[in-house]
Amino acid sequence: MIKHNVNRVKREQRKYRRKEIRRIANERIKKRLTKPIPRSVVPSFFTLMNLLSGFMAIIQVYQGYLVYAAWLIVLAAFFDVLDGFMARLTNGSSEFGMELDSLSDVVSFGIAPGFLIYAWLFADSTGLGLPLVAALPALCGAVRLARFNVEAREDSPGFFRGLPIPAQAMMLVSFFLTFYERIEMFDVFKQGINVVIIPVIVILSILMVSTVPFDKIPRFKKGEMRAQRGKIFLFIGYGLTIIFLQEYGLMIVFTVFIIRAIFMSGLRFWREVMSDVESSSGQV
Repeated sequence: MIKHNVNRVKREQRKYRRKEIRRIANERIKKRLTKPIPRSVVPSFFTLMNLLSGFMAIIQVYQGYLVYAAWLIVLAAFFDVLDGFMARLTNGSSEFGMELDSLSDVVSFGIAPGFLIYAWLFADSTGLGLPLVAALPALCGAVRLARFNVEAREDSPGFFRGLPIPAQAMMLVSFFLTFYERIEMFDVFKQGINVVIIPVIVILSILMVSTVPFDKIPRFKKGEMRAQRGKIFLFIGYGLTIIFLQEYGLMIVFTVFIIRAIFMSGLRFWREVMSDVESSSGQV
């Protein structure tokens, strides 16, 4: 009888322990399932969509569907804008997100457009010169992004130092979409379209690693909107131009964006020079 009671107590204890283990396991699972999603996940999702679009663009170039590839690069740029917007909206900016964004940008806006131009115009070349030109967007873009990441940790000015790599990619893509079926327009030149596209790639690559200031997309905050009213209307105009004119809109918008930055930088430099001259004259 005593032995039977002892065995029953042991069975009850084991049963109780199993219940406690299940209860604790269920509580831990419930905590993990109900744990809030980190804010950085939302912008990182759009960053990965940017990377996926760039990767799919490379595949499309490899398979010979160059127009699809070009629009996939445009889609990558759209996701790039969204990830920055969502990072500001959710206050989800992080070093991880910044590094992931840079890696994605090298693929989508450096390698993909360079490969697109190579497959379109340089694939039949026998030397190393033209392939190296096609590699410039990726090489200079990587330098541009590395510098941006270093400077972002130290300071965050209200402008980009050097041409942003997505803007460079959109310029090349818009050039391709505009002249893909009109390449005979350049037959008046001995070297054809290469006379134009090579200087364009070189200039865009130099601008990426330059210190020319380029406008950032303005923040839509109550305290800042009034001070940036002109810039906000300018970027709204950019967006509407792209929506209505598509590839022609891309070409117009990014040409204006680049020329305006160069002009404003030159004007600022001239004013600084004249100010230095006036101050030197005053001291004499």
